[in-house]
Amino acid sequence: QVQLVESGGGLVQPGGSLRLSCAANRFTLDYYGIQWFRQAPGKEREGVSCISSSDASTYYADSVKGRFTISRDKAKSTVYLEMNNLKPDDTAVYYCAAAHGPCWPNAADYDYWGQGTQVTVSS
Repeated sequence: QVQLVESGGGLVQPGGSLRLSCAANRFTLDYYGIQWFRQAPGKEREGVSCISSSDASTYYADSVKGRFTISRDKAKSTVYLEMNNLKPDDTAVYYCAAAHGPCWPNAADYDYWGQGTQVTVSS
């Protein structure tokens, strides 16, 4: 079964950078698209960025375009989210999730989830 493990979260000042990792089972990225979601206190879970299994096409939420970059290393079965120029509004628990095939927009479309990693952007 698909298993996902996030890492890389922490406390960072505004304008700083973090790289999140989502480690998956071997061959998972051949069949599953991976999306990063985040959930801040009092807010609904929102999609941040996604990379598809079929053609490695990517999606970014408008709020992170130009600041975040998603990538994958299939040999390591790992998806990365490079986050630059972080803002306080980026503070949230970040989750990676897997759905068969392409990227899907809604959390309900995803079958497998990691445990989440906390990102806090504060002075």
